[in-house]
Order: sequence, then structure tokens, then C-alpha cells
Amino acid sequence: MPELTWQKSSYSAEAANCLYVAATSPGTIQLRESDEPEAILITTRTRLAELIRTLKAHQSPCT
Repeated sequence: MPELTWQKSSYSAEAANCLYVAATSPGTIQLRESDEPEAILITTRTRLAELIRTLKAHQSPCT
């Protein structure tokens, strides 16, 4: 299996807890957190985009 190239999410703060993304086969991506790098979530670009759209649609305004 080839070495993955992990990229830090632009939404991750400079703090220790960061989200990393790696592209694998066409249309498939892997996600992991810096505090638990061995726990990897595998999903598709389409499903991740759906999740992000849903989260943005349901976020509460800052007070």
C-alpha cells in the first residue's frame, strides 16, 4: 500500500487538535484527528460534501 500524503484541514486551528485529510483511490478520502491518528474514517468525496453542507445548514449563529 502506498504511503498516504496527509494534509491538515484549513479549518483546523493552530491548537494541538487538528483534522487531516488524505486522498486515496479516485473519489475516496480518509480522515483522521491528530490526537488519535490510528483511527481513520474512510468515505467518499460526495458523502463528505453532503455532511459539510448539512452541518453548515444547521449551524447556530454565534452569540
